[in-house]
Amino acid sequence: MTESTIVHLLRHGEVHNPAGVLYGRLPGYPLSANGRQMAELVAKAVGGRDIVEIRSSPMERAQETAAPSAEALDLTVKIDDRLIEASNVFEGMRVAGGDGVFRDPRYYRHFRNPFKPSWGEPYGEVVARMKAVIDDVREQARGHEALLVSHQLPIWVTRLAAEGRRLWHDPRRRQCALASLTSFTFENGRLISVGYSEPAGSLLKGNPVPGA
Repeated sequence: MTESTIVHLLRHGEVHNPAGVLYGRLPGYPLSANGRQMAELVAKAVGGRDIVEIRSSPMERAQETAAPSAEALDLTVKIDDRLIEASNVFEGMRVAGGDGVFRDPRYYRHFRNPFKPSWGEPYGEVVARMKAVIDDVREQARGHEALLVSHQLPIWVTRLAAEGRRLWHDPRRRQCALASLTSFTFENGRLISVGYSEPAGSLLKGNPVPGA
C-alpha cells in the first residue's frame, strides 16, 4: 500500500525594507502590508489541505507568514532554528544600486569562492540542516502534509539538491518568489516529485526585495 507524504517549503512574504538592505538574520524586519496580504492568500490556498504540522524559521517575517495558515488549519506553529536564513557577511548593507557592495573594493575578498560561497554559510551546510528538518517532519506527518516556513536561499538550494543539480547558482535565476510554495512529495519515504506554486502571485511586484 502506497503512503504519500507532502512537505511544503513556504518562503515568507514581502518584508518592510525601505532602505533596501540585505537583512539576512537581522532582527526588526517584519512583513510589509503587502507581505501580510500574501500570508493571508497562502492561508486560503492551504486551508483545505491535509496539513498536520507547521514549523517556522525563528525570524519575525517567517513567523508572521506562518500565522494565518496556522489559524486556518487550527495548528500551533513550532519554531525550528534549522529553517533560518543563511548567514551572510553583507547583512545590513545594500547589495544593489550605485552604493552596493559589488562596487566597493573592500569587499572583493568575500567573492573569492562563489561555489562555497565565501560570503556566507556554505550551501552544503544549508542543505544538510534543511534536509534534517524535512526528514523529521516527514516522519511526524507521515501519510499527511506539513508546512515549513523558511527563506529563499535555503529553499532553493534544498530543491537543487533534491533534483540532483549543482548547488552554486545565479541568485537572479532562483524560482522561489515571495510567499511561494516548493512542495516535496514522498511515497513510502522516497521523493517522487517536486512541485512549485505561487498562491500570492497576484501581489508580486517584480524583483524580490533584497535580503529575503
